[in-house]
Amino acid sequence: MKKTNRMERAMLIKKMNVPKNLNAIRKLTLGAAALFTLVSVAQDFQAHPSTQDPDVRVTLETLARWENELSNWGRWGNDDQRGTLNLITPEKTRQAAALVKEGITVTLQHFVTLDKTIDSQTFGPTEHRMSRLDPETGLPTFALDEIRFSLHDGMLSHLDALCHYRTEIDGEYVIFNGYPQNLTATGCEDLAVDRMGTSYVTRGVLVDMPLLKGVDWLEPSTPIYVSDLEAWEEFAGVRIGSGDALFIRTGRWTQRDTEGPWRYGQGGAGLHASVLPWLRERDVAILVSDAVNDVQPSGVDGINRPIHQLTQVNIGLPIVDNGYLKDVAATARRLQRWEFMTSVQINPVPGGTASPFNANATF
Repeated sequence: MKKTNRMERAMLIKKMNVPKNLNAIRKLTLGAAALFTLVSVAQDFQAHPSTQDPDVRVTLETLARWENELSNWGRWGNDDQRGTLNLITPEKTRQAAALVKEGITVTLQHFVTLDKTIDSQTFGPTEHRMSRLDPETGLPTFALDEIRFSLHDGMLSHLDALCHYRTEIDGEYVIFNGYPQNLTATGCEDLAVDRMGTSYVTRGVLVDMPLLKGVDWLEPSTPIYVSDLEAWEEFAGVRIGSGDALFIRTGRWTQRDTEGPWRYGQGGAGLHASVLPWLRERDVAILVSDAVNDVQPSGVDGINRPIHQLTQVNIGLPIVDNGYLKDVAATARRLQRWEFMTSVQINPVPGGTASPFNANATF
């Protein structure tokens, strides 16, 4: 696709104010769905019945309207490539630092595994080897090694770049802020992960849904609604606000440790699409889940990852899949406080579609 200049992107931003072609949404949905159809016969997941209740039901028509209503295109300038990360201001960072009382730090990252399971190595093999070997003995001659893995691996906590998902305008694939999705053999030319900054410190807020519901984990395909998020705010005594990193725990890692791996990308608890306006209203800066953020199946006919689609393309909200929220949940429960300072480091992979989520929570 040809590159666009600032004026052309400004015109695309204006086009966000006209109704979308639903066929374009359907086309994009079918393309994305093809990546996630490795469903085993033994695991036939169904959308939760509550997703069809009139108070929360979302359709493609709803999403087409929200593409305009929730859009952050142009909010931080026509050349912006950071989206809601702009909400993490120096003042927000100072406020986050003031939350450190006990000096306790826990990781929020889960790394890849060499084990080939149904929830790992989903987009390519994970390989680790010593890189200096004696040609005759095959033994290492020095302590040097290398590793290869997919940045979107099912076991890897990773932050999606804003070029990861796209919409279609006038027959052209377009990503956040009106940039064309210029994909090349070396990655994304715009909105790649190396354009998003390298480090952020902000307030993290943990939403521990299993704790709220009195269970060890949410069962696969359990949707999380605005009413659940606001019930958690009342329980925890916090209000999620501008510039926050929002951590949604479903209990995926606890369930995996107890019952073994499953195709959580096809049947997993997560946010329902009806939460999208709330995320935009609250001005969340980073959205993190211990699964894939979207409840799976989504319960929205014609699209299975509406949270991914609108957060990245329209709101400009970076999301993190597979966040490791088990230890932070245990610490927060022991301390009885669910807000903390979180520090996030982004690996600036040139043209990258994602980065490992290198992050900590400090209480």
